[in-house]
Amino acid sequence: MGVCPFCSIAAKKTAAPILYEDDSVVAFPDRYPLAPVHILIIPKKHIPSVTAVEPGEEALMGHLIMVAKRLAEDLRISENGYKLLIRAGRHGGQEISHLHLHLIGGAPLSEDIRPLG
Repeated sequence: MGVCPFCSIAAKKTAAPILYEDDSVVAFPDRYPLAPVHILIIPKKHIPSVTAVEPGEEALMGHLIMVAKRLAEDLRISENGYKLLIRAGRHGGQEISHLHLHLIGGAPLSEDIRPLG
């Protein structure tokens, strides 16, 4: 297994435009945005998925949401709305094995969540 790309960004070993950072989280634009605003907010601690969140990490999970709220306000997308999305596992569409919260907005968004095939 290779180095986690999100851990590499959090450790500043891989360059990425950092939009927010504190002791526990970092936020940066998604490489393949689905909307005008598409930001990933990740814990610096490697947690493979939301399914691996442990008791005691509730504050970290809440902090991810509060950072998303702050970024949405800073980017002026709060008034019209946005989506927060956490994918979990293969069936949930998780592609990188590091917990990440998507902040998606800046345009009207469809609700296209359905089984494939």
